[in-house]
Amino acid sequence: MKENLPSDYLQLEDIKGFFRNNSTYVLSETQLKRSIRSFEFLREFSKNKVIYGINTGFGPMAQYRVADKDLKELQYNLIRSHANGTGDFLSPEATKIIMICRLNTLALGFSGTSPEVLVTLAGFIEQGIYPLIPQHGGVGASGDLVQLAHLALGLIGEGKAYYKDGVMPVTQALGMAGIKPAELQLRDGLSLINGTSSMSGLATINLIHTSKLLYYSILASSVMNELTASYTDSFSEELNGTKLHPGQHFVARKMREFLADGNVLKNRHDHLFNEKYIHGQEFFSEKVQEYYSLRCVPQIIGPIYDAFLNAKKIVEEEINSANDNPIVCADTENVYHGGNFHGDYISFEMDKLKIGITKLSMLMERQINYLMNERLNNKFPAFLNMGKLGFNFGLQGMQFTAVSTTAENQSLSTPVYIHSIPNNGDNQDIVSMGTNSALMAERVINNTFEVLSVQLVAVAQAIDIDQSYGRLSSASKGLYDFVREEIDVIKTDKPNYEGLARLKTKLLQSKEGL
Repeated sequence: MKENLPSDYLQLEDIKGFFRNNSTYVLSETQLKRSIRSFEFLREFSKNKVIYGINTGFGPMAQYRVADKDLKELQYNLIRSHANGTGDFLSPEATKIIMICRLNTLALGFSGTSPEVLVTLAGFIEQGIYPLIPQHGGVGASGDLVQLAHLALGLIGEGKAYYKDGVMPVTQALGMAGIKPAELQLRDGLSLINGTSSMSGLATINLIHTSKLLYYSILASSVMNELTASYTDSFSEELNGTKLHPGQHFVARKMREFLADGNVLKNRHDHLFNEKYIHGQEFFSEKVQEYYSLRCVPQIIGPIYDAFLNAKKIVEEEINSANDNPIVCADTENVYHGGNFHGDYISFEMDKLKIGITKLSMLMERQINYLMNERLNNKFPAFLNMGKLGFNFGLQGMQFTAVSTTAENQSLSTPVYIHSIPNNGDNQDIVSMGTNSALMAERVINNTFEVLSVQLVAVAQAIDIDQSYGRLSSASKGLYDFVREEIDVIKTDKPNYEGLARLKTKLLQSKEGL
């Protein structure tokens, strides 16, 4: 819903459509008119004035005035000098979203970008020409200078790009697509690279995948409660309603929805509150309360969901903001110098999201351990082994993988937001490291899909051992069927790494989410 929001205000649902190729970003006439007005104002206003990024050097060299004859080349120099990132290249899908985020913010009309550059950028997106952007380089203040410089390098017809399922020189892709490179004017080079669109674009993708992880973790936790024939009060409305956190309420409600039509769970009134049932007993063979990884799901996933919602709000605000410097305001007929390029909002949210997802992977790992350890569950054979104990090994090897991957998440979860290192001649004396934060969150999220894959195989295996499929809720049956489409029941020892990889891909591509 975009009630009371501009028609070109991007929301996460919009990004999801672009990411899945279900919809296309189109530069509107309104955006173009705003941009033309901003550019024409700046062109006139900048005459006989000193304005950063138009007729000065950059960063600590802003004290140097650049001669009129060199102004156009100055913009090209800026892009070429900063296109020096390293590491693996971002995926074409991620690059596409970054380009959309950059175009959307420049088209707000506060950057003085020439309309020709915006039309060229829109053409790249429409034709599927995505310049190669390395992961490493940006410090997240003065924006994602290095990553966005690689994007801008493609726009001026240099470097390489993804095009038609391959990688080729940009000049070749442009020739095949029939479009020309951008010709830079005024401050086009600076406006292209001086912003938070790299970290913000990556952040939107992280949120799309986090939504899926939360959905499947709540569902898997619900099935876990069915497998153990747990009591219903831990996710009841009455118990959770006594705390005021909306995330906790949401998770408990989702669990009740997932489990609504099952026939496994116990009501405490029928058991431990029933005098006939407990008469004369001094030791209760069934647990009075479940382990925390089963009983405290709303309290554990709830704050992660709340953090997700807050991150969604902040990221949407950022991708719809002018995150450039200086800001060109045609309405007030002025140019304002400041720090809208600083990425602390995104960096902070990605760190919080990363910590939350690491905790989610820890919950998954503990639930896996519960199913694997016969001394804990008192129900299933060790490691869910359906073969001969001692001769066969069940899911023992998968548990190692889940534990190792969760441990890596824990190591990756130190906040990046607090790791500022001054650079740029101490001009950038405190920075956000926002793209690093988003990339590390991406890695944690990717790892957690691997842990989730192991958990879902374990859940399906436990259902087969328990022979409880017919008594489970419809949602639980659906999850079991989802897993069994990729990995069969495991009765003998054989490698299942390819099945785990298929299941992970299927989860990533799933349309489910919160």
